[in-house]
Amino acid sequence: MLPVVTPAEMKVIDAQATEPEEVLIQRAGYAIANAALRMLGGSYGRRVTVIAGKGNNGQDGKVAAQVLQRRGVRCKICSPGPDVLAQADLVIDAAYGTGFRDEWELPPQPSCPVLAVDIPSGIDGLTGEDRGSLQAKRTITFGALKPGLLLEPGASRAGEIEIAELGLNIEGSRSSLITDQDLAPVLSQRTTTDHKWTNAVRLIAASPGMIGAAQLAASGALRAGAGMVVVSSPTINLQSNDMPPEAVQRKITAATLVPEVLKDLDRFAALLIGPGLGTDPETVAMTAELIERSPIPTVVDADGLTAVATHPTCVIRSASTTVLTPHDGEFEKLTGAPPALDRCAAVRSAAKNSAVLLKGPTTLVSDTNGDLIFVRNANQRLATAGTGDVLTGIIGAVIRNTPIHLAAAAAAHWHGQAAQLAQPDMTASDLPLLLQSARSEMLTK
Repeated sequence: MLPVVTPAEMKVIDAQATEPEEVLIQRAGYAIANAALRMLGGSYGRRVTVIAGKGNNGQDGKVAAQVLQRRGVRCKICSPGPDVLAQADLVIDAAYGTGFRDEWELPPQPSCPVLAVDIPSGIDGLTGEDRGSLQAKRTITFGALKPGLLLEPGASRAGEIEIAELGLNIEGSRSSLITDQDLAPVLSQRTTTDHKWTNAVRLIAASPGMIGAAQLAASGALRAGAGMVVVSSPTINLQSNDMPPEAVQRKITAATLVPEVLKDLDRFAALLIGPGLGTDPETVAMTAELIERSPIPTVVDADGLTAVATHPTCVIRSASTTVLTPHDGEFEKLTGAPPALDRCAAVRSAAKNSAVLLKGPTTLVSDTNGDLIFVRNANQRLATAGTGDVLTGIIGAVIRNTPIHLAAAAAAHWHGQAAQLAQPDMTASDLPLLLQSARSEMLTK
């Protein structure tokens, strides 16, 4: 995984560097210059404007200008301000860095590409908030990624991101960005000794008018590698044509939900509970009791989150590891407030008794220790009903022998990659069919 550090953490890392600040600035300047030359496609006859502030970012930009001038690039250095920039082939935004907390009078967006230094000036390095920034085509950041480069709107303003290693010690980072390469252990093929119960999933889902949620979760689990999916609803009798043909239906009622499911739950690798389940009081109460008494990893989504919000002690007392998978509205229901501007702090605070996966343009997953994983490969195609149900199924299928927060992050990454392969008019039922193509693409990189 790629380390992610906050501006405050980066300040400590810089202070602990074993080499002088001047050396680090020289390295940063050379890295900026090399990135600029790649964007320019050469040096002869090229013109570059550098917006250089008073801090270290400005110093980095000035060193880059010196290097570029030695390579034959004509460079002009100007101070941050609203003046129209001179015509150039590239603008280097070295006005302000990740520690900037104010607003600035930025110039009009130039017609040429912009290379941002560490982060686009005006983007909050912790939250991604935009206080006024130039749209960058590329951002070169130093040592490690910053949250503001991964959270919207900062992520969109940063363009392509390049990490320049300056020789800093980043090992203490507690946050990371998951990549395709991190999925190989989680998505590995079944072994020769596996059988259908080795990775079986128990799904509690559906209510009148919401059978589709159970279908999608079951399809997601099966296509992601579950050896068996057993589905029950406490409020409707599922028919064989309601589910994928491979799924097994078992009849239960709200009154028998807990004893019937617990009877053989230890045979399964994961319990998935909530998609389309409904919110009548009896179902909610029994759902909370089942979450509390489940002896296996439990994934709680959709209406299952209502049970947790109504009976919060069910997670506190849970005998197993649990992951909650809210979107922003469900997060507010769980915690009493929407995610704060600092989404990283918000999800860590919510993950006191269970792992929490907070869905969004950038999905955040925190375990109970505050270790945080960013998932950044989703797109707007997932903004359609039912895609969260598919994700629930995928998490259940990959959770075996994997830390629950890593399984959740890996599933979200896989889910996002499948959406990347979909047509623009994708529906949720398209996603399970794309999972194997997405898996092959990721594992061959």
